[in-house]
Amino acid sequence: MAFLAPIIVLGLVILVHEAGHFWAAKIFGVYAPRFAIGFGPALWRRRIGETEYVLGALPLGGYVRMATREDEASNALEGSLDESKGGALEQDPNAMIPFGPKPVPPDRWFESKPLWQRAVIMLAGVTMNIVLAMVVLISVLAIYGRPTLKTPIAPVVGSVVSGMPAAKAGLAPGDSLISVDGVPAHTWTDMVRIVSSSIGRELTFVIGRDGKTIEYRITPQAAKDTDETGAVKPVGRVGLSARQDIVTEHVSLAEAAPGGVRWTWNMAAGVVGVLKGLVTGTVAVKELGGVIRIAQTSVAEARRGLENVLTLIAFLSVNLAVLNLVPIPLLDGGQLLLQVAETVKGSAFSDRTREWIARAGLAAIALLFIVVTFNDIKSLIGLG
Repeated sequence: MAFLAPIIVLGLVILVHEAGHFWAAKIFGVYAPRFAIGFGPALWRRRIGETEYVLGALPLGGYVRMATREDEASNALEGSLDESKGGALEQDPNAMIPFGPKPVPPDRWFESKPLWQRAVIMLAGVTMNIVLAMVVLISVLAIYGRPTLKTPIAPVVGSVVSGMPAAKAGLAPGDSLISVDGVPAHTWTDMVRIVSSSIGRELTFVIGRDGKTIEYRITPQAAKDTDETGAVKPVGRVGLSARQDIVTEHVSLAEAAPGGVRWTWNMAAGVVGVLKGLVTGTVAVKELGGVIRIAQTSVAEARRGLENVLTLIAFLSVNLAVLNLVPIPLLDGGQLLLQVAETVKGSAFSDRTREWIARAGLAAIALLFIVVTFNDIKSLIGLG
């Protein structure tokens, strides 16, 4: 059933995000006639109370439609409720538009609410995604325990970097380091200390493999590293990483809570780092992935176990939260910026201005979608 993982993972992350907007709108009395997960033809739809719940054929996003004074523009952007491919809506003489003839009271428009309430509604989706990530990660720690690296790290090779001196010499994963430059390697740190200070100097590595002792001569090459003070300095590297012997340590819920929060924070910081790298040029656009890569990863993680799927859900939830804060029109960050700008201006922007802002946002999102999909296809066929 691993092939269902992408739908479950994406569906849950999107559902929680949109539920945040929906619940906040309800709390402040904003009329929300539609709650949709997915786009395109409606696979399922049902009206409960004053809201129609819809499941679209393409689970690539979702939206909560809220009553606005620009209802006609909203219809054009989100798809008319009356013209949904799921069939015409049944009219209720006692219901508000679009389910009946009654007009929506102005005090239930989104724009009628004070700025702080609109901001809460806009940020509720992001908040729910962060909450989801923390709950999931805390649960993972409480149920599965905390992975702990055994220390000191045993001097056993975990991986060898292709093209580096160790790989060229012939070292392989699983090799046990006996000594380096005549000094016994009791821990991995012993080897790293010697190699780091030996740029360009040939060292003798004595390793154990299959009960045999083998000697290699390897010359560390220069690399850059950052010390505790943040200063960059040259160090020697041979292209080896240690085998990490990890044990699982049981933790209580009280111990898991701060760990889950810390884990969520680190994930968010990582996403922010990628966005910063795109701006500064240290991260290439070709490294970005999209829905296809998410689907592949979801299937792979599902085959590895529930713990991995839960961690992926948390990671994607944090990604969605941070990305939605980017001030691009149509994203939550862009919508919030627009609301603030109109409040400062003292009046709403003209319909034409709003239309151009929406088009710019749509173009930016469409371009991003095309780029990440192109990257995914290249990776899928082995070109990236």
